[in-house]
Amino acid sequence: MTAPIALVTAGSRGIGATTARMLAEAGYDVAISYLSNEAAATTVVDEIRAAGQRGLAVAADNADEADILRLFETVDRELGTLTALVNNAGITGGFARVEAVTAETLQQVAAVNFIGPMLCCREAVRRMSTKHGGTGGAIVNVSSTAATRGSAGEWVHYAATKGAMNTMTVGLAAEVAGEGIRVNAVAPGLTATELHAESGEPGRIDRISPLIPLGRAGEPEEMAAAIRWLLSDEASFTIGAIVPVSGGF
Repeated sequence: MTAPIALVTAGSRGIGATTARMLAEAGYDVAISYLSNEAAATTVVDEIRAAGQRGLAVAADNADEADILRLFETVDRELGTLTALVNNAGITGGFARVEAVTAETLQQVAAVNFIGPMLCCREAVRRMSTKHGGTGGAIVNVSSTAATRGSAGEWVHYAATKGAMNTMTVGLAAEVAGEGIRVNAVAPGLTATELHAESGEPGRIDRISPLIPLGRAGEPEEMAAAIRWLLSDEASFTIGAIVPVSGGF
């Protein structure tokens, strides 16, 4: 039996890397993209292969259409026709109130968090859709609960791009449901990854955790488990859902 083939963007670390490993354990052959950390990407591929599945890492900038096209073409050539896409790549653009945000930051965050994922969806649909000769598949977009909270005083610019991703998820889900493709999103809440330190506040997890009803940040494994479920046949009647995995915050 041929293994399903998944692509996880930004799969060299955090939620993406955990998702890639979890999908390999579930029997997927997995390709990941990464921006610059080849060593981390190689480690994830080694773990995929240790799980008995084929693994592939491709350097690609999610803000560059040419890189996205090359990414999908490489997966076609090296692994085969894609059946699952996890749009995980994303950046915050750092902490800033709206009056301090630059046009450059807005353009960069929108390119990585919304335009890139939409182009990835486009390429996935071209391969998966029964309208185009495909056999179907599933797409999970990694959004954020920031989209509904707005993230005032921190990163409204980031939250806005995740709101756009949610809208894309709902619209695309309806558009391609009859073509064998299910589209959904997972909206992580506060998650224990390096994102907070990279955005400029290493102590953000400790600051926000008391606001969460469960009293703690989520773990990447908890986000990846939701992604895996949405990709699976167990979620066969689920489309256009934005699933919060947030501890209630």
